[in-house]
Amino acid sequence: MLSKLFESLYLKVFVNIIVTRSHTIVYIETSNKKGILEHVEEIFKTTTINDKMKMFIDSYTQESPFNYISFLDKSEFQGAAPTCSNKELSKFFDVSSSKYLCYLNKWAYYTLNSDLQLLKKEYSTIGVDFIFSPFTILAKFFKDKIGKTSAMYILIEDGRISLGVFDNSQLLYADYMLLKQNEVIDDLLEDDTSSDYEVLDFDGGIDLDNLDTDIDMGELDDFGDIEDLDTFDDMEDFSEIKDQHVEEVITEDNSLLTMSDTEIFGEDYERFLLIQSSVNHFYKDDKFESIFIERVFIADSIDGGADLKKYLEEEMFLNVVVRRIELTAELCELARSELK
Repeated sequence: MLSKLFESLYLKVFVNIIVTRSHTIVYIETSNKKGILEHVEEIFKTTTINDKMKMFIDSYTQESPFNYISFLDKSEFQGAAPTCSNKELSKFFDVSSSKYLCYLNKWAYYTLNSDLQLLKKEYSTIGVDFIFSPFTILAKFFKDKIGKTSAMYILIEDGRISLGVFDNSQLLYADYMLLKQNEVIDDLLEDDTSSDYEVLDFDGGIDLDNLDTDIDMGELDDFGDIEDLDTFDDMEDFSEIKDQHVEEVITEDNSLLTMSDTEIFGEDYERFLLIQSSVNHFYKDDKFESIFIERVFIADSIDGGADLKKYLEEEMFLNVVVRRIELTAELCELARSELK
């Protein structure tokens, strides 16, 4: 009772952090017992904490001892399972190496323990209070639909997709997917140019700052003199060979993407292919209780989704509804809920 009274005398500061493929979004909200006093958002061109970000966060957290720092889980090895039974969970993920929690005692969400520890270590200078699963955001955002509409629910982030199939509030199937388009393209370029590019993959993206662009010009001698290309016909022949090589590499990678697909359709097409593959897995795997999916609800955090909606409707004959979601605000709402 006394602690609650003491707490009411101070501001509450909620710091909410979302790391994308290329930058970090920090959303801060201050409130007291009367309500929200201020909210501010900054975007930093880094995927880890730096001095500028720390100074920005500290300028708010130092105002009150009641400050809470929340992250949206960005671990590659996370997901959700359609049960809370300890005996059943091992069918869906490695329980011994993961941290998991139950959602309304109906289903569980999990993430790799080592990734959680790495995140806490990486942000030890500011501290970590909450790490929220994108599946909890998905369930909360569509709580008006999940309880009464059997459908597939999808959260679109920058480079990530969280997918869940629900039937009467019960999770039947979940999948967490990373876009690999940039990684595939880079592999093709590396094969075609034989150059020594060092690529650091961050959640399916490419760190352009770490590309080694020093090319040994001697390696170009194998092409011979430019003057040997006497006609445009020779150039067309070379182009045809290169296109065939690209198609073969893609086929071997089983990504179903070609270079022309990437250039024309962009990331929404890759999202569509990932979702399509995931749905096929749901239908074919006997460990999941299957229903026929007719409706899809998409929470779009990147102001895209129009093409994805079209692909799902035209190629899979689904009824698709797209809602815009502000991930930082939803993350803050989850943090507030934890304190009630």
